[in-house]
Amino acid sequence: MLIDGAAVDSIAAFYAQLNEKLMRGEDWEIGPSLDALNDLLYSGIGALAGAGRQRWVITDHTDMAAALGVETTRAWLRAKLDPEGPFDRPAIREQLERLEASGHATYFELLLEVFADHPAIELVLN
Repeated sequence: MLIDGAAVDSIAAFYAQLNEKLMRGEDWEIGPSLDALNDLLYSGIGALAGAGRQRWVITDHTDMAAALGVETTRAWLRAKLDPEGPFDRPAIREQLERLEASGHATYFELLLEVFADHPAIELVLN
């Protein structure tokens, strides 16, 4: 599986690539969610159905890391603070505070954590 990191300029763009490459022939798409990515990797949905060990390559990963960096992560977390939303707002505020204090746990880093939870997937950053 090849992800074009230079084409990932937003969270939505990352998931658009996943849907384009993995969900062809399905009548639904995965949403822009770390939980959805985790489910996709665990479940073998779409093109991953029945797949064993997998090798994923992210080209131009530094471009992708920059695009999914602090600014994008801040906006993503702030959107989850909507009082009408289903999210644990105190936990989201804590994540936002850690991000602001350290610049770490960006969306890109969170993606890497999801992949790391799947030992049958080799992730290569180019």
